[in-house]
Amino acid sequence: MRAVVQRVEDASVSVDGEVVGAIGSGLLVYLGVAADDVEADADYLAGKTANLRIFPDDGGTMNRSVLETSGAILVISQFTLLGDARKGRRPSYGEAAGPETAEPLYESFVASLKTLGLEVATGRFQTHMKVRYVNDGPITILLDSRKTF
Repeated sequence: MRAVVQRVEDASVSVDGEVVGAIGSGLLVYLGVAADDVEADADYLAGKTANLRIFPDDGGTMNRSVLETSGAILVISQFTLLGDARKGRRPSYGEAAGPETAEPLYESFVASLKTLGLEVATGRFQTHMKVRYVNDGPITILLDSRKTF
């Protein structure tokens, strides 16, 4: 499971011109599910995301998590995070889970964040979405439940 995590001042997602999810200060998370991911990947990544110390403390040092700042999280499903563009010019998505596997794990990730006490908004799985946000910093972190960068 892969995630691109961005610290944001605010973020929203719309489908067909209707806002379906919005947050104020917090994290925007693009989440990609791999074909071999399991529930443990969702739990691990949710915990890692919630506890990332990328918000400033009173001294301005990135030393606080979204949990500590009472921030919210907007989660957007994005299978393209599993794209492999090493060969040719068209990415291959063979490592991405199909929707029947990906959607339950996406929902599990969201549920794990909520269990931690976070306010969580989402887009709509397997739809064309438009995402608007103000990246704060900019701060962008790549996470993967199976490897380090």
